[in-house]
Amino acid sequence: MREIVLDTETTGFDPNDGDRIVEIGGLELFNHVPTGKTYHQYINPERYMPNEAFGVHGIGPDILSPPRKAEPGEVTLKDKPVFAQIAQQFVDFVGDARLVIHNASFDMKFLNAELGKLNMKRLPYSQALDTLAIARKKFPGSPASLDALCRRFGIDNSGRTLHGALLDSEILAEVYLELIGGRQPDFALARNGADSGSEADQWRPQPRSKPLPSRLTKEEAAAHTAFVEAMGDGALWKKLST
Repeated sequence: MREIVLDTETTGFDPNDGDRIVEIGGLELFNHVPTGKTYHQYINPERYMPNEAFGVHGIGPDILSPPRKAEPGEVTLKDKPVFAQIAQQFVDFVGDARLVIHNASFDMKFLNAELGKLNMKRLPYSQALDTLAIARKKFPGSPASLDALCRRFGIDNSGRTLHGALLDSEILAEVYLELIGGRQPDFALARNGADSGSEADQWRPQPRSKPLPSRLTKEEAAAHTAFVEAMGDGALWKKLST
C-alpha cells in the first residue's frame, strides 16, 4: 500500500481570504516503510507575507525579495515557481496514494483551492487520513499536536525549531507509525509489491522432492538408541515410533 505523509506551509489560515501555499513536503511510504522518495517545493504565493514567515517557514532572507517595495513587516518569495508551474508534478507524485496529514482538513482545503484555481481535478477528502483525528480518538482529552505526540512517543523533534513542510512530514511519518502500532505494524510480513491474489500471495510451502540427509553421525545415532533402550519399554520415543 502506497502512502504519502504530507505537510504544507501557508501564508495564513484561509484560502478564501487570499492565503496561499508557500511550501509542500511529502514522504513516500510503502507498506508503512519509508521508500526514500520525497517531494519538496517552495512556492511563490504571489502575495506578501508577514516577516514572521522567516521563523514560521524556515525561509531565509537569501530567497526573499519583493517585486515592489514592501510595506513594513512584509516579504515575498523570490525566484520560486508559482503553484501553476508545479501543480502537475505534485499531482503526479501523489497519484492515488493515501495522504497521511495532521489536521487534514486544513491542508486539503488549501491544496484543493490551488487546484481549483487551475480548473484541475481536486483531491477527494476520502483520500486523506487525518492523524490528528486518530490521536484524539486514541488519547481522548490529551494534547494531540505534533510536538505533543513526539513527546508521548519519545520521537526526537529537536530539529523542529522552525516549521518546515518536509521536516514536519518526516516527523509525522514517525508519529503515524507509532499511532498505528509501531514502525512495522504488520511485523514486516507483507510482501512489497505483491498484489492481492497474485502468484506470490498464493504461494504455499511444499514438501521437498528429496529429503535432506540426516546431520547426525553414526556414533550420535548409536548413542541415542542406547539411551532410549536404557529407559525401558515405557520410553516415549518407543511409543511414538510404534
